[in-house]
Amino acid sequence: MAWSSTVIKRTVFGNRRVVYGSWDATAVTGGDIATGLSRTDSCIIWHKGAAVEAAVGVVNETFPLASGNVTIVVTAGDAGYYLAIGI
Repeated sequence: MAWSSTVIKRTVFGNRRVVYGSWDATAVTGGDIATGLSRTDSCIIWHKGAAVEAAVGVVNETFPLASGNVTIVVTAGDAGYYLAIGI
């Protein structure tokens, strides 16, 4: 398998767009989350599954981004959710 990300919900708060979705790193150690935003101001990721996570995934970016793609680095076989804010 490989990397995948999915948008679950899009909404608007004031003058910002908010995108919520999931990611899955079945046999890889990261990839790009395609948020669909034209500029990403912030992105938060968290793990799906057990309450305790031995290795925490990180967002490998400096914000704001000039695009909607956010690169993350995680443990192979991990899965989780994200929340991205931008325009």
